[in-house]
Amino acid sequence: QVQLVESGGDLVQPGGSLRLSCAASGSIFSINTMAWYRQAPGNQRELIASLTSGSRPNYADSVKGRFTISRDNGKNTAYLQMNGLKPEDTAVYYCNAGVWVEALKYLEVWGQGTLVTVSS
Repeated sequence: QVQLVESGGDLVQPGGSLRLSCAASGSIFSINTMAWYRQAPGNQRELIASLTSGSRPNYADSVKGRFTISRDNGKNTAYLQMNGLKPEDTAVYYCNAGVWVEALKYLEVWGQGTLVTVSS
């Protein structure tokens, strides 16, 4: 019913920047929360940034001050601007959204992931 498609992952040098996008499509009534997670090899998936309608963004300590989450509600799209990238930011980045598909039906949806590699 609802799909999330991430884009923007790439190979970047340390200190560089990338912007990830997450576009939601389908039978969307409204989107409550959009968030970004990441999973590095051998590690658990971790929440790094989230943005709920009407609230301020939240960030993991590891990315605070370097990453910025934003949303374009008209396009049902979330973004993650990543600056000052470090090798330890290398991971698959996943978009997650809490979506109302009808007035009383709420779904949690995941994207397929996009790979970010930070290396010289």
